Amino acid sequence: MKQKLNLDDWNRKDHFKFFNQFEEPFFGVTVTIDCTTAYTMAKDTRSSFFLFYLYKSLEAANKTRPFLYRIEGTDVIVYDQVNASPTINRNDGTFGFAYIDYYEDYQTFYKEAQKEIDKVQSTSGLIPAVSGENVIHYSSIPWLNFTSLSHARAFAFKDSIPKISFGKMTIENGVRKMPVSIHVHHGLMDGYHVGEYVDLFQELMNKI
Repeated sequence: MKQKLNLDDWNRKDHFKFFNQFEEPFFGVTVTIDCTTAYTMAKDTRSSFFLFYLYKSLEAANKTRPFLYRIEGTDVIVYDQVNASPTINRNDGTFGFAYIDYYEDYQTFYKEAQKEIDKVQSTSGLIPAVSGENVIHYSSIPWLNFTSLSHARAFAFKDSIPKISFGKMTIENGVRKMPVSIHVHHGLMDGYHVGEYVDLFQELMNKI
C-alpha cells in the first residue's frame, strides 16, 4: 500500500524541489557499526550473520519514515513497508539480484529469505528482481573494510531508492566492527534522517 505525500504540508517541500533538479541528487555516508552483540547472537542461534544484520537494517528502515519515501513523476509517495533487493554472492565469485520481503517476525523473515538465497545461488546470471520501488538496494562486500563507496549509476534513469552496502567485519580489542555505506536521495531526506536511521540500526544490533 502507498499514499501520496501532501507537499504543501511538508516542511521539506523547498528542499525536495531544490535537490530533485540535480543530475546526481544522491548523497552518501559511511559509518562504522558495532556488531559484537549481533554477531554473537547470530552464531549462538546458528543463524546467518548476513540475514541477521539485513533484518535489523530493514527493521530500522521501516521505522525511519523518510526511508519509506519514493519519487514518482512529480509526486512523493509514502509506502507502508519497504523490502530488500540485495545482491547475493555465489561461490564462483559472481552475484545475482534477489527480492526479499520484510516480516516483523524474524523467524518468518529468515525462512523466506533463505529460500530466495538458495534460489539465486543455484542459478547463474543476474536474474533481475522485479521488485518495484518499495525496496532498498542492498549489497554486501565482505572482502573489503572500506571507508567510502560509490555506486554505478545510469543518470538518465530517475532513481530515488536508498542504497545500503555492508563491508568486511573486523575485530579490534575484542570489538567487532563493520563499515556500512548509505546513499539516499537528498530530495527525500537529509543527514539528520540518516543519523536517525544509523542510531536505530545500532540500537537494534545491540538488542538482546
